[in-house]
Amino acid sequence: MARRRPRAAALVVPTGRGRLGALRYHGTNFRELADRVNRCAAGLAAREVGQGTRALIFVRPGLDLVTCAFALLRLGAIPVVLDPGMGRRNLMACVRRSVPEVLIGVPEAHALSLLHPRAFGDLRLRVTAGRRLGWGGVTLRECLSSSGSPPQLQQNDNETAAILFTSGSTGPPKGVIYRQRHFGAQLDLLRGAFGFEPGEVDLTLLPIFTLFNPALGITSVVPELDPRRPLAADPAALVQALREMQVTNSFGSPALWEKIGKYCQHKNIVLPGVRRLLIAGAAVVPELIQILSEVFPGARLHTPYGATEALPLCSIESREILGETGALTRSGAGVCVGRPLPGIAIRIVPIASGGHDEKEKTGPLPPGEVGEVLVSGPVVTEAYDKLPETTAAAKISTENVLWHRMGDAGRLDTRGRLWICGRLEHIVQTSSGPLYPDGVEPLFRAHPEVRRAALIGLGQSPAQRPGIVVEPVPGARWWLPGRRRRLARELGAIARAHPMTAGIEAFFLKQHFPVDVRHNAKIRREILAAWAAKKRPLRSEANKSAKS
Repeated sequence: MARRRPRAAALVVPTGRGRLGALRYHGTNFRELADRVNRCAAGLAAREVGQGTRALIFVRPGLDLVTCAFALLRLGAIPVVLDPGMGRRNLMACVRRSVPEVLIGVPEAHALSLLHPRAFGDLRLRVTAGRRLGWGGVTLRECLSSSGSPPQLQQNDNETAAILFTSGSTGPPKGVIYRQRHFGAQLDLLRGAFGFEPGEVDLTLLPIFTLFNPALGITSVVPELDPRRPLAADPAALVQALREMQVTNSFGSPALWEKIGKYCQHKNIVLPGVRRLLIAGAAVVPELIQILSEVFPGARLHTPYGATEALPLCSIESREILGETGALTRSGAGVCVGRPLPGIAIRIVPIASGGHDEKEKTGPLPPGEVGEVLVSGPVVTEAYDKLPETTAAAKISTENVLWHRMGDAGRLDTRGRLWICGRLEHIVQTSSGPLYPDGVEPLFRAHPEVRRAALIGLGQSPAQRPGIVVEPVPGARWWLPGRRRRLARELGAIARAHPMTAGIEAFFLKQHFPVDVRHNAKIRREILAAWAAKKRPLRSEANKSAKS
């Protein structure tokens, strides 16, 4: 891209605000970025960083992150990228297992490493992005001052390119081994399936996209957003960036897009210049698609499906959601995530009764039947880093095809579309059969004073008592007399109106749902279930008479 589009902006980073509130930015073009990457690679190579060296990156999103990641890739070293919001205990466990030899980080990261010497015991080089204090090593500025050239390296497709960690929202965070060919396949799908083109401008609400955009020839606009707390971002600042930088594309979580969309609705803001939105990280409700379609009338809205271990896999556009599948989602059919992308295969197999033995997999199941979702294709990774048992549990090999277990329950319809019914661990096994979160929850979200709903299981499987926890819309005055009883009565009426939910009688009210750290969108139902087990359900007059 530096040869093809040397003067085009590669990265635009906010540096503050002017006197009238306008955002100020610093831009770096592709030629400057390529030069910076080469100087950084040369500086690291001079300090014996090379092929196979594991380097933990703890820098803020922006120019330093892109520079360091591409410099390591240039040398055949292995960037290890952790989610900064996963919590200290998870963070230290991941660092210890990754065995990094190099730490490239802000001063706070180096200070943290001194507090946990056992986790960082294999470090032989420290590179500080900022002021270096008493921990030795070099600064990133010193690496960038190198005048030499990095070594020329021939890499094959099977070389380990990076280790990217899962967020830990569905279990302990795990390092996913990415090979060169996985990144190549992802770039091919982003170009072919979504039409990404050089010259576009992306507001990178998901920081990892700043690593894809340079290879696509796309300008990355780094937002005023803390990746540890994305929902704390000011929607006004994000909308200002969308407008001032003439953004054409953006990828973010449903929770963040909900915040932006509702802000625009409240302010009567329309943004016709955006051409494409990608919304992923959790189930996307049709109501959000409707809001965003009005705010971004010129955009194609995609809701891709995937995971750190395999992405992207499927996608569906807003026209199909609003024209057909959204109504089916509201009626309890699950969430349609679209058709498999080119080269991706989806298989639905019976849900294992226990354990991870592949012999229990007797599928594939016919269209319409709910089972466990398996995926294969060029973007599907093969292993977790230093977790052989976890890898064996997550992968199934049949007829020389490697399948990854997504951990989701779903079904294929007769048109080849995948419908997700919820996470396997969130299925509630009742005495009358299983209940699936993405089938049940939309029924209760239809209540005008409910923002989110979560299906939980009370007691032990296979005879759990189902319950529903609801999060009220902002401003709902549930402390007023009689409001809670009325809510319980109305939720009970919704449950009785559908055969699938007729047995649900326990309802709970929680002001704020616990969510994942990366997207702030995945509901932590296991935390809600533990909370609800210690609480009394909401009671209505109907509940009282039934009890008596």
